[in-house]
Amino acid sequence: MVIFMIITMLIMDNQDIKNQVKKITKSIFKDIVKIRRWIHKHPELSFKEKKTSEYICKILEQNNIQFQSGFAGYGVVALIKCNNSNSQVIGLRADMDALPIQEKNNIDYKSIYDGVMHACGHDVHTAILLGTAIVLNRLKHNLKGTIKFIFQPAEEKLPGGASLMIKEGILLNPKIDKMLALHVFPEFEVGKVGFRSGKYMAACDELYISLIGKGGHAALPDSVINPIIMGAELILNVKSAVKKLPSDEQYILEFGDFRAYGASNVIPDEANIKGTLRTLNEDFREKAHSIILNEAKKIQKKYNATCSFDIKKGYPVLCNDKDLTDFCKRLSKFFLSSDSVKNLDIRMASEDFSYFSQNVPSCFFRIGVANSKKNINHSVHTPYFNIDDKSLEIGVGLMSYLTISNLLNQKKV
Repeated sequence: MVIFMIITMLIMDNQDIKNQVKKITKSIFKDIVKIRRWIHKHPELSFKEKKTSEYICKILEQNNIQFQSGFAGYGVVALIKCNNSNSQVIGLRADMDALPIQEKNNIDYKSIYDGVMHACGHDVHTAILLGTAIVLNRLKHNLKGTIKFIFQPAEEKLPGGASLMIKEGILLNPKIDKMLALHVFPEFEVGKVGFRSGKYMAACDELYISLIGKGGHAALPDSVINPIIMGAELILNVKSAVKKLPSDEQYILEFGDFRAYGASNVIPDEANIKGTLRTLNEDFREKAHSIILNEAKKIQKKYNATCSFDIKKGYPVLCNDKDLTDFCKRLSKFFLSSDSVKNLDIRMASEDFSYFSQNVPSCFFRIGVANSKKNINHSVHTPYFNIDDKSLEIGVGLMSYLTISNLLNQKKV
């Protein structure tokens, strides 16, 4: 009820701010498109975002926005201090790395680098955050608090740029009270946005198994230790044991790569397996790790062979703060329309913004970028991914408006 009253007051007071945000956003729309297309044309892989970082700094400098660079490699942090700057600090984050994918789009701003493409929309996120910084910088004299803009490298590669930037202290000096971030969503047509309170994206771990037996002729089974049989048994045992763990939430345990170079009558010495564990429960995650390692030891002992199991712990569960997310969802209905704001389902994919959500009340939402009439509807991580440019205007406008509204609402969730 309190949140509803606050929102009602903000809506009454913020009609003018809404109009100002939309007017400024529309006036810089062509610039935002230009920024996004430059970044898209010059993609860089995780921890190699040197030119992207320099370009971000150039845009910030052109707009007289204070910044520092060199975080976690090529990360950039910008600050806009408004009136009473210590009253509240809102953090906004965009990732900026690309993927090792060969782009197949026939567009003027197609990637100029073979095998590297912005296929996950990080070029969009960065352009939107730069556009948001420009809008808020023009309105800063009417606002209270501080906005911290985090341009983050290496979302696509462990250990994740978010975790490294946090270790370097970017949540402090000034201390961030709330965090916002968005992500492209080709499942929605342009003009739609989506929110989900609570657990939204899964923790994700990479599993690597190496089995070393004793190779030989398949016709002499007593003289060999078959690592393929060991691996097959281990996979079944692990999946069966983890399945018995009590859990009311979704999880995924799958193995997608099993390699052993023998022949129809040749038993190889070694087999290697790769898999993934995804879960929405950190306690379940730790128990599953123990089971996996224990089953590996059993197989090793049973076959008198070598079985090594390496678990590369990935990103944690992404949790959206309920009050902050509900607040942003209601405001989005006012800024866009009620029909434009949708509920999101849980996703078993992972995202390193989860590190921010584990430390600061956060809202990570989705923005529609598809336009089926223009055949812009390909999924992320594919060589044909692209967006409707209108989503840039919507993203900048909405992110700016949500930031302003949270600064006006001085209640710290």
